[in-house]
Amino acid sequence: MLRIDFLQHWFALSDPATEAALYDTPAMRCFAQIDLGQEPVPDATTRCKFRHLLEENNLGVALFDAVAVYLEENGMKVSKGTIVDATLINAPTATKNKSKTRDLDRHQTKQGKPWYFGMKAHIGVDSKTKLIHSVVATPAHVHDSQVLGDLLHGEKTRLWGDSAYAGQQSVLKDNDPKVKDYTQVKGSRHRKLTEQDKAKNRHKSKVRAKVEHVFHIMQRQYGFTKVRFKGPGKNANHLYAHCALINLMLSKKQ
Repeated sequence: MLRIDFLQHWFALSDPATEAALYDTPAMRCFAQIDLGQEPVPDATTRCKFRHLLEENNLGVALFDAVAVYLEENGMKVSKGTIVDATLINAPTATKNKSKTRDLDRHQTKQGKPWYFGMKAHIGVDSKTKLIHSVVATPAHVHDSQVLGDLLHGEKTRLWGDSAYAGQQSVLKDNDPKVKDYTQVKGSRHRKLTEQDKAKNRHKSKVRAKVEHVFHIMQRQYGFTKVRFKGPGKNANHLYAHCALINLMLSKKQ
């Protein structure tokens, strides 16, 4: 059942679609260790009950931690640098349900000119291996800098982030006084960025861009662009499991 759960994450499948894919695709049945001569494919209801079991016991976090321990035992250790960033995960805005309301745990935020409704995935990524070491799920309107303290593991010497994390010296001092702040320099209406500031930002972006590779896997390869469930606990569990599988993929070649 856990292998089937991984297939759902990798291919962004619903419960009925997973059942159909397992019947149609021998490679998936081989990975899930299902022999149709011995047993049928678990149906959509069984999948739903298993997912609820994972959510109730907070096993998404346990899976994420177990993968981190496994990778460390195999030489994939977190280095001294951390890159922090966040991405929006859209949620349905329709109210065609029994209560005629949207998900009360999701909120809207403005990014550029468009408005978005959903949740936000905050991650802390190792600057050397790109492995995710910290994950936080919040409603979309929570500013990136508000969860910075939860993304720090306390053993780093350098921190990279975009301008949303600028001016957080007090948070860094409380969590890791020795860390060097390499977040992007932020300009304003009254203080324009100098050419030196722009050059420093371009240099920092070469390191900070690694976190975008992680988001590319999450949203483009695994298709996690929309929340699949209602409620913060369910979606947080889904996000943690997603990040655990991303770490396995990132470490595959190494």
